[in-house]
Amino acid sequence: MFIAMLEHPDFEKTDFSHMRTGIMAGSPCPVKVMEDVLNQMNMKEITIVFGQTESSPGCTMSNSDDAVEVKVNTVGKPLPGIECKIVDPDTGADLPDDTDGEFVARGYNIMKGYYKMPAATANAIDEHGWLHTGDLARRRPDGNFKITGRIKDMIIRGGENIYPKEIEDFIYTYDKVKDVQVVGVPDKQYGEEILACVVLKEGISATEEEIKEFVRAHMAKQKVPRYVKFVDGFPMNAAGKILKYKMVEDAVEYLGLKDASEIETA
Repeated sequence: MFIAMLEHPDFEKTDFSHMRTGIMAGSPCPVKVMEDVLNQMNMKEITIVFGQTESSPGCTMSNSDDAVEVKVNTVGKPLPGIECKIVDPDTGADLPDDTDGEFVARGYNIMKGYYKMPAATANAIDEHGWLHTGDLARRRPDGNFKITGRIKDMIIRGGENIYPKEIEDFIYTYDKVKDVQVVGVPDKQYGEEILACVVLKEGISATEEEIKEFVRAHMAKQKVPRYVKFVDGFPMNAAGKILKYKMVEDAVEYLGLKDASEIETA
């Protein structure tokens, strides 16, 4: 929604002098979007919230008077009465600060369970009451949490763990790009390859190689997308959540990756 407002044709003619605060939430926010909202929409006291419907729906929140660096790079600290921590996704062991792991939360805000779905509930909430969000994050020494991706979205390319959000945040800084989503698609040689689906700003053109070169010049080689596709938008559900699995399904068809998608893995 914020990206749409920033790109609206009447944006430059709109008076934002009376704007002060608001909440950024719903999906991972590129750092550049938050910077633009702070600077171009005059929302100096905007806060960012992280959570899920299952956590009614927030777990952490930044403060209106936090430094800009905190607002654009983190999702703030736990809300009152809510415990948050980072654990190893495989073992469940607590992880130290500045280490990526799964974000889990416990408190009054956590749902009782999925309606008439005890198995799904047990899979989401452990015996100690911790909600396992499936989100990758790290806790900074200052107590603020930073979301780094989704466990299910992680791309494993030739044994390398690649987090789409890092690549998305970077491609978004390219001045021709309005929005971007990165997914992993099947590959016979590497297991998975990177696909960047890019929405360009209105009236702007770009080439696949241009996007790849932008990434290649600033990021590690394994993070350069193998494929770049220019799209008008992304598939979403009724709540406005982007359906990455649908993007992968579509890519298998138009990139001719059916054979690679049928390779069985352990």
